[in-house]
Amino acid sequence: MPSTPTTPTRPTRRFEYVDDGAAIYRASFATIRAESRLDSLPADAETVAVRMVHGTGQTDLVDDLRVHPALVSAARSALRAGAPILTDARMVASGVTRARLPRDNEVLCALGDPRLPALAREMGTTRSAAALSLLEDRLEGSVVAIGNAPTALFHLLEMLLDGAPRPAAIIGCPVGFIGAAESKDALVATDVGVPWLTVLGRRGGSAMTASALNALAREEEL
Repeated sequence: MPSTPTTPTRPTRRFEYVDDGAAIYRASFATIRAESRLDSLPADAETVAVRMVHGTGQTDLVDDLRVHPALVSAARSALRAGAPILTDARMVASGVTRARLPRDNEVLCALGDPRLPALAREMGTTRSAAALSLLEDRLEGSVVAIGNAPTALFHLLEMLLDGAPRPAAIIGCPVGFIGAAESKDALVATDVGVPWLTVLGRRGGSAMTASALNALAREEEL
């Protein structure tokens, strides 16, 4: 006979620390505001920046953060209208807090599509890049979030320059040593008619990108 599971109990407390979740958030956000230079950003991008710093622990992130003036309003309007979020990485998709999404928005990543390996070979590019082509029919009015592969951001820009449907907003924060900085420079410099957010240089990643999405999904900070 299986044993009856017991109710877990808290271990003996031996350290002094804040253990109230809401209090931790409030104190964290206050610390970020005290230590980060937020005045260079569009006013409506402050909460997005705070969330991104919170997700990375890097208060100097704001120095490299670049936000198109229309990004926040465009992304929030799209999400409130039910637009999907298209991502280049499962970790970005996993980092989205579904409870913050205003319309139970779809979060799509095509890396598991069985057609992808052959398509990437045919295109001569990475799977992360080719996966965006598999989502081309969902691009129109979407929010695209790239937090892993520089090749995916380059690929997206090339798709748009070739006439692909326009998303409502692009969050472009791929990470890495090869192509990451260059892909983000290209996002800033290339006019594809879509508002964008990026962090210049090598820094980026899924946590940073998902944090931006979570802030855009709901204006309220907590």
